[in-house]
Amino acid sequence: MRYIIILLLIFSCSPNSEETKFNLLPSVKLNSNTNQYSTISPNDKLIAFSNSNDQLPILFSNSKNIITGNHFESKIEFTIDSSVDLPSEGYYLKIEKNKIKLTGKDKPGLFYAFITLDQIIEDSNNNKTNLPILSIEDSPSLAFRPIHLDLKHHTEKQSYYFELIDELAKQKINGIIVEFEDKLKYESRPEVGSSDSFTIDWWIQLSNYAIDRNIMINPLVQGLGHASYILKHEKNQYLRDDPKSDWAFNPLNPETYELQFDLYSDAIKATPHGKYLHVGGDEVHLIKRDNKSELELNLIWLNKVCEFADKHGRIPIFWDDMPLKHAGFWNSLFNDKMTESQVDELWNKNEINLMKFIEKFPKNAVYMRWNYQKSDTYGNLKAMDWYSKNDLKVMGATAGQTRWTLMPQNESNISQIRSFSINSIEKKLDGLLLTLWDDDSPHFELYKRGISAFSEYSWSGNNLSIDEFKSRYRYRNFGSEFSNSNYGFIDILEEPVQMWLNMLLSENGWRPGLSKKENPIKTEIIDIPDLDNKGDWIKKHSERIKKAKKSIKISKKVDLIINEIQKKGVKNQYTLEIYNQVNQLTKFSSELILKLENLDKSGDLKHLNGITKEFNKMRSNFENVYSKTRKINKPDDYILDQDHHHHPANQTKNFDWQFLTEIMLLEKINKTYNYENL
Repeated sequence: MRYIIILLLIFSCSPNSEETKFNLLPSVKLNSNTNQYSTISPNDKLIAFSNSNDQLPILFSNSKNIITGNHFESKIEFTIDSSVDLPSEGYYLKIEKNKIKLTGKDKPGLFYAFITLDQIIEDSNNNKTNLPILSIEDSPSLAFRPIHLDLKHHTEKQSYYFELIDELAKQKINGIIVEFEDKLKYESRPEVGSSDSFTIDWWIQLSNYAIDRNIMINPLVQGLGHASYILKHEKNQYLRDDPKSDWAFNPLNPETYELQFDLYSDAIKATPHGKYLHVGGDEVHLIKRDNKSELELNLIWLNKVCEFADKHGRIPIFWDDMPLKHAGFWNSLFNDKMTESQVDELWNKNEINLMKFIEKFPKNAVYMRWNYQKSDTYGNLKAMDWYSKNDLKVMGATAGQTRWTLMPQNESNISQIRSFSINSIEKKLDGLLLTLWDDDSPHFELYKRGISAFSEYSWSGNNLSIDEFKSRYRYRNFGSEFSNSNYGFIDILEEPVQMWLNMLLSENGWRPGLSKKENPIKTEIIDIPDLDNKGDWIKKHSERIKKAKKSIKISKKVDLIINEIQKKGVKNQYTLEIYNQVNQLTKFSSELILKLENLDKSGDLKHLNGITKEFNKMRSNFENVYSKTRKINKPDDYILDQDHHHHPANQTKNFDWQFLTEIMLLEKINKTYNYENL
């Protein structure tokens, strides 16, 4: 990997010099240099010139006012030079005493050079210094660095996607794999696209906008399994593998492929700059037919869809879990308690299950080895090596969001993102995807720290510690004065969110399964005080009350931090609004527990005064903030699927699913006490 040189520590030339910091994201490898500054101010009007007549790339933020001019008046010289000894997307950036020089290996490289310059200008402005004299040599550690855009349960307002493209570009993300599901208005199969879907022409427009910013949009059209959005429709039900389930296709029915290929064709048309076609293929169990095993059936389907992709100029990508599972390797992929010898023993025993079908593994496919929590397990790494050993292309998939309700957890999964990025670089994989599953449908703003971590570690590798990354993330996203860990409200908020999940549920209650229960208010929702037996409820729920008090205490701390940043900062105010609403929802649920505690102490229903109004106000604020970018309700004609994986966002057409536990508890309170002041 190409080593990168940049000035890290520069000292101000003022008499009382202080350390000047540059917090580039993604970072570059750093080297010391003299503590000198150029004559160029961050507020100077900058004129750029190219000896090779190259065009300025699209510019952002602090570099947006750069214009082209002649050689004599320019302070910036830029060029594209394919002969320089750099990988694709690499660049040189030099700031001399009176001149800035940028050289890109290619158009993307030049684009990224200006993005780095933009950050340096911003940091110089923050530091109240001229631009530093420095030299940078930079290039990505992984060639393909896409994020996953999952449209399963909702869409955003169209303008939001263009804003998102700009944000991703500034972080040197170079791809999107968009999981269309029913949010593409398929021309060939109009029943599949929902009434709130976007047209092919609109997706072409977005793809054009993205490629101008070095982001290639590729389609993911789930096939074989995860097909509820297709097979829930009456006219397609005859293609089901199991007539009672809308989950999977019958892979031996020729009409399965006629339908899937129609959808693929529309998706390819909608993404004209795409190189790949992700065909899905994960988490599917099939009925054994014609004396064929599930592994054989999977490979029959895979070969047919890969052949289609090849004929249409796309490289197929395939979730790889089912062949590995059917061959007997599932546990070793995720179980970090298995020793290396145990994993090796398992492979020695079961590898034959794969090798007897090795010729049926398509050579043109990219096998996406996904692992979201245990990416550095020996079994996961061994599976990657198996593909490479057998001349099969392999790409990784880590996660910024899986099944976390309300917001990403595990510190935005940064440690796993970092781990899988490093492993992918070391094993020279064909790329790494950051999956952002919409199963529990948190707001996309809540994914952005995970995206930034992915940007950092897939570009620069093992360059920053997690704490260093978090500091830089706060610096770049909220302002230079908030880099200190005292402003780390995202991590602090995790605990109230974790407690909120089950705060209002019975011991066996499960939020994602509420709508599937026969009488969830009775069986899943917490019991409430019996006014004839004061004190019993408190005894029973003493630990829950402690948690509620703790949660409220933490939420108040989060309130203070967010409010301070909002008052002092000017950046990403909307992101802060979203986090604030998450905090208010957790606080409401905990405060409701304390109201029930006071009711149980006194038997006085006045402790419940106005709780419905409080809920309605909290919900209204929550929805108003979310709906600035998101379409929070599904169309009236939308058909919910069978929800095999219990996705909360699939439980209602309106936004009730986000507050279902709260709604049910309030209903239970109202029916039990029949108190008019609720």
